[in-house]
Amino acid sequence: MSDFESDIFDEPELEFGDRHHHQDPRLGLTEAGPLQTHVGEVIQIGVVGSSKTIADTKKFLAAAAGGMAGKSEKHPNLHPAFPGLGNQNPYRCRFDVDDAATSTLTQGTIDKIAKEPDHGRAVEMAVVAIIDQLKALDDGGHRPDVAIVALPVRLIERVWSAKVEAGGTLEEEDSSGSDAPNFRGMLKAKAMGLNFPIQIVWEDVVDEKAAIPLKVKESSARKIQDMAGRSWNLLTTLYYKGSGRIPWRRMAREGEYTACYVGISFYREAGGQQLFTSAAQMFDERGRGFVLKGKRAHTESRGRHPYMTREDARDLVGNVLAAYKAHHMTLPARIIVLKTSRFREDEADGILDAIGEAGIAMRDLVWVQESGSIKVLRDGNYPVLRGTFVDLGGRGLLYTIGSIPYYGTYPGTYDPRPLLLCPHKSCDSTVAEIAAEVFSLTKINWNSTQMNQRLPIPIRAARMVGEVLKYVTDGQTESSDYRKYI
Repeated sequence: MSDFESDIFDEPELEFGDRHHHQDPRLGLTEAGPLQTHVGEVIQIGVVGSSKTIADTKKFLAAAAGGMAGKSEKHPNLHPAFPGLGNQNPYRCRFDVDDAATSTLTQGTIDKIAKEPDHGRAVEMAVVAIIDQLKALDDGGHRPDVAIVALPVRLIERVWSAKVEAGGTLEEEDSSGSDAPNFRGMLKAKAMGLNFPIQIVWEDVVDEKAAIPLKVKESSARKIQDMAGRSWNLLTTLYYKGSGRIPWRRMAREGEYTACYVGISFYREAGGQQLFTSAAQMFDERGRGFVLKGKRAHTESRGRHPYMTREDARDLVGNVLAAYKAHHMTLPARIIVLKTSRFREDEADGILDAIGEAGIAMRDLVWVQESGSIKVLRDGNYPVLRGTFVDLGGRGLLYTIGSIPYYGTYPGTYDPRPLLLCPHKSCDSTVAEIAAEVFSLTKINWNSTQMNQRLPIPIRAARMVGEVLKYVTDGQTESSDYRKYI
């Protein structure tokens, strides 16, 4: 029997305005405002939806501006109040919806889509109808900074099917996906050419009385939050998308070197069978994301275990470093490559070639496994603590989901599953150092203000990017702006 070293990492700190830091995104924003403040006083919001969902969205934003009570006195840190948008509000700016910046989907259009028997055709019809309305906003005299697509229940039922979401659009090791068209991915791809990002919102977010059918809820693994929680999450993502400014970033450790974080994921082009394409998402130490598309990838057997050739891996990482240098005017001291499939030797050699050619001093290549069979048990009523780490002799088990003492409870529903971190033999850092860094990277998700995020942002982002890029057609401009993908 082997003894394994274990540790429980402290909840990572985040940095906000005025160099303020806190572990909780919501408290940090309340106390100090965003890391990067919006250059103007107002973020202009556009809304596309049915006449009802447009009206409900306006009411919701008006109610949020006045503040929302927290849900629970028992767990006040898990369900805090939303303080509203008065002076010194969490975002240090206002959010306005101009009547001229709304565009309505007619009931006739919604009926036609809802009655379309072919799922793929219904999704395409819905995307075309919504893009037409978004283009009208883009071409009008009141172009918004960000647009909400407020989906009525009738459309959600038709375009968000169990066939699409239950299996996901990614199979084992990000290698493939469902043949059914993914509404979200297709809409984001078609909206890429607009002058503003979009945020998809379901009707029950802005109207508590709206009932989403159980089969749709189950297939999308979606849980509705209390009003204050919805206000926190929606306004935070609208702030990031509408201003292009970063709400928070991970708090750098004392003496930490500049670093470039790269997530590599694989996706199948829509309608494709065996050829796969890799996607990389670069995050710098300031938290800003850049999207870079790789070349075609290969698979080992029957479409599984995707990988890049040595040359393509070298080109991809070389392009990442070139983009980093163009943005920062210098190269990073470290590069960290996170991937959800194992590194083949020729693939790792290609990555190392690019790192060596650039003269980067330190590197870490890490295979992040999500479906390992190893678990840790804990005495007591609550699951393992978030931040629990076990050194398995070169590999590391990391719980990014788990009980959170700050919340006073376990905020999840199911038994938490750990990530298995498998560093490549070329790594400079120890597995414990890598695990602590991966843990901190789970907190860079500007779509959510809760601290129970499972995946580190480079992997999460690369996966979301792939789900959109698969619908980008030849000749269509691909945006490098991460806001267009989330």
